[in-house]
Amino acid sequence: MASDAINYYRNNFLKEVEANVEEGAWVKMCMQCGVCAGSCPLGNAWEHTPQKIFMMIRAGKRDEVLSSDAMWMCTSCYNCIARCPRELPITHIMHGLANYAHRLGLAPKNQPTRKFATMFWNNLTKKGRVNELKLGIALYFMNGLVNGIKVAIKAMPLGMSMMKTKRLSPMEILGGHGIKDTSGFHAILKKAREIEDAKMKKFD
Repeated sequence: MASDAINYYRNNFLKEVEANVEEGAWVKMCMQCGVCAGSCPLGNAWEHTPQKIFMMIRAGKRDEVLSSDAMWMCTSCYNCIARCPRELPITHIMHGLANYAHRLGLAPKNQPTRKFATMFWNNLTKKGRVNELKLGIALYFMNGLVNGIKVAIKAMPLGMSMMKTKRLSPMEILGGHGIKDTSGFHAILKKAREIEDAKMKKFD
């Protein structure tokens, strides 16, 4: 039984993370000092702090890690990287875990940061440039119609000011600007997805 547990620890989720997550090979270098959690401005809001996530990976807790909202809490302030005694690329690992969980369909569905990231990406990839108006409206109604109307009414003065100062152009209302070669842009994205999918290693 003990040997089975050791083999599971050595051969499963840790190796999966090392193979599929950006900078995942660094996870085993964490010495559990907790400096990352103490340095994070949102440390009290994390479901699992980075060093806990790393220990859970090494303990083989795949479902708990990939369904956690912890990775989505990172704001990329890089305090953890600057203060880590072993100089682990913690920010990159957390974003890599979030991306991996998203690709596998295991990330929490209603996590606000994930919802925003998905909206932003879908908006950007349509024409190669972000349509701020459409993105803003999508964010207003992210949590339902009633809440969206309340947020929109509250933001009306800001919208009017933006129109007066010509910070909100008619082009945004009509659909927004796009890059010249959208078909080429979409071809690049398609190829990138194919390469990324081909590189993903499956672990049973």
